[in-house]
Amino acid sequence: MVKGGVKGCELVFKPGHSIDIYDLFSLEYWAFEMVVLLAGFLPNPKLETSILSISLNTMWMVYTIPSGLSSAISIRVSNELGAGNSQAARLSVLISGIMCLAEGLLVVIITVSVRDVWGYLYSNEEEIVKYVSIMMPILATSNFMDGIQCTLSGAARGCGWQKVCSFINLCAYYAFGIPSAVIFAFVLKIGGKGLWLGIICAMVVQIIALLVMMLHTNWDKEVGPWSLLMKLDGMVVLS
Repeated sequence: MVKGGVKGCELVFKPGHSIDIYDLFSLEYWAFEMVVLLAGFLPNPKLETSILSISLNTMWMVYTIPSGLSSAISIRVSNELGAGNSQAARLSVLISGIMCLAEGLLVVIITVSVRDVWGYLYSNEEEIVKYVSIMMPILATSNFMDGIQCTLSGAARGCGWQKVCSFINLCAYYAFGIPSAVIFAFVLKIGGKGLWLGIICAMVVQIIALLVMMLHTNWDKEVGPWSLLMKLDGMVVLS
């Protein structure tokens, strides 16, 4: 029976942190769902919502790859920082970045290669199939960029920057992404493609913000709080 706990864990594990982590993912998901809802206000809502739903389904399917990489780098970075290995943590981020670029390029090649037949997985209507074919290069771009931001977000989570990431997501999608999507789709009359271009704009903002954070990170300094936590007296008391 566990009677005690690790002293000092309150420095990292606070009740509010679960909300921050939830916000980190939910803000992004809601933005994508909002894009599908906005498609219902376009001139041909039935077609546009169908295409955006197919696009969203396709993206979530591909997302499982960078999502796994994101979780892996998050764990790796936090472990290395906890062990006091600042340069190993930095190297982990660099290697994961190379891996995400390789994965992104492979996804782009496959996505563009199947663009003319992918629509048949969802419908036999030629109008939908042709529209999906047009959307696939845009999806390839967003998948590539999503892989980069997933990796950077994972590294940031490993450093314990959940609140910062939540703020970046909020600004990227709701201050830049959704407004850009509305402008592209309804002002410039690009339609569903414009809505997805707005999402890409949000990803660009995410990547820039996270990349600036990573480039300006003092990894030796980041080791401090984690090493302090590991050295705090207070083992789990068992009875």
